[in-house]
Amino acid sequence: MNFAVTFSGKASVPSLGQGTWHMGKNRLKRKKEADAIRFGLDLGMTLVDTAEMYHDAELVVGKAISGRRDDAFVVSKVLPSNGSLRGTISACERSLKRLDIECIDLYLLHWIGSIPLRQTLEAFVRLREQGKIAAFGISNFDMTEMEDAWNDPGGESIATNQILYNLECREAEWSLLPWCRQHQVPIMAYSPLNQGRLNFPALMDVANRHNATPAQIALAWLLHQQQVIVIPKSADSAHIRENHMATRIALFPEDLVEIDQLFSPPGCAHPLQML
Repeated sequence: MNFAVTFSGKASVPSLGQGTWHMGKNRLKRKKEADAIRFGLDLGMTLVDTAEMYHDAELVVGKAISGRRDDAFVVSKVLPSNGSLRGTISACERSLKRLDIECIDLYLLHWIGSIPLRQTLEAFVRLREQGKIAAFGISNFDMTEMEDAWNDPGGESIATNQILYNLECREAEWSLLPWCRQHQVPIMAYSPLNQGRLNFPALMDVANRHNATPAQIALAWLLHQQQVIVIPKSADSAHIRENHMATRIALFPEDLVEIDQLFSPPGCAHPLQML
């Protein structure tokens, strides 16, 4: 199985990366968090996702990748309240300073807001021309918003849509995922274990067949999906190793049937959930 995803025919990244939501809040834990990110890099989980909304998480990422910038593919996000032309550029410069890097590999609008998207896209294009970002995308956009964004100036350069996607949140499968695959726009799945609230007992039979944990099966299921990047968050090295082991699980056809029976795919259009 190929555990790599390519953005717009350019940068290729492992389909299992690392999230950083809530990291950096406790100063006493930042070293451990940075060490955990570095451990993930050692395992090949080189995509590291953060955001200005996460505040000090960007500082933790900067510490983690210090001295090994080439090993990390850094993703950050601008808040929609900062999504104006000037606001986006200023927000990016602040994130670059916190991350202590010269270029963000992939810069996203965190969710759609009241500021016209055209302003944000114009800022993204300028930032890319200035070498401050390498690529840009969006997050938490539903099907209609995705189509509108694609038709805006610069929209066809959108490299990804980061969404809430896990076994219990499959709304995107109705129309958004097929559209993104058709247009070669990979999906980034955040909160792949539904913030630890996933119905893990339901997966025990499948997990036992693979000598794995239910959480690993949930990650393996996402990794099985075409053009999907999975970004679980963990500040514990043992947990990160456990997450990485999911890349070694090849689900059987009967596993996929059973999982669909346990966690039904959408039968009609539903609003896209977000956290």
